Amino acid sequence: MRDALVAAAFQLFLERGYEQTTVDDIVALAGVGRRSFFRYFPSKEDVVFPDHERCLADMTAFLADSGDEDEPVRRVCDAARLVLRMYAENPTFSVQRYRLTKKVPGLRAYELSVVWRYERALAEYLRARFAGRRDGTLQADVIAAAVVAAHNNALRSWLRSDGKGDSDAAVDHALGYVQSAFGTATPVHRGGEEPEDVVVVVSRRDAPLWRVVQEIESAFGRS
Repeated sequence: MRDALVAAAFQLFLERGYEQTTVDDIVALAGVGRRSFFRYFPSKEDVVFPDHERCLADMTAFLADSGDEDEPVRRVCDAARLVLRMYAENPTFSVQRYRLTKKVPGLRAYELSVVWRYERALAEYLRARFAGRRDGTLQADVIAAAVVAAHNNALRSWLRSDGKGDSDAAVDHALGYVQSAFGTATPVHRGGEEPEDVVVVVSRRDAPLWRVVQEIESAFGRS
């Protein structure tokens, strides 16, 4: 029933336009009553985004299932990939929704409210992990916003390609920027072992070897 309502709604949106389609039109095409529509969707806007509630619940559960050994930034990046998976499950529908949302200001505003809920879920997880840190709340909010911005940049590029590109590669590339900027590669140590120093050096591809060695020595504080 739910899928039938979504299919009927998008058929009418494409044929008549979003604003010109009413809930009565949708239920008539689907062959159900208005009560059935509102059992599944609180409003006409909700039928455009039928999977976001499930995806948000999956993301919240994924973050809640995290352990202390999970690196926080990597974990929220992995959580964002759940949203990508939802879009990639049905590329044709996702592209149709993207095009429709671009044309209807009310749907763009609705989409922003959905995105904000994802960002809030990521930020709440990070706030808990960064509790006690100096500027922990600030870090959590900034990283959550960066994850959402990177994910959406790659997702929209994929949607503009009509869903024909490699969505996983695009999102991995975008989220890589977030992990390199805010994440840490420091391993978790147990049993009283002393952690080893981990140094990451960024250098030009064409830099001479002596320059790379100099940068490494500088990172260790050696002259």
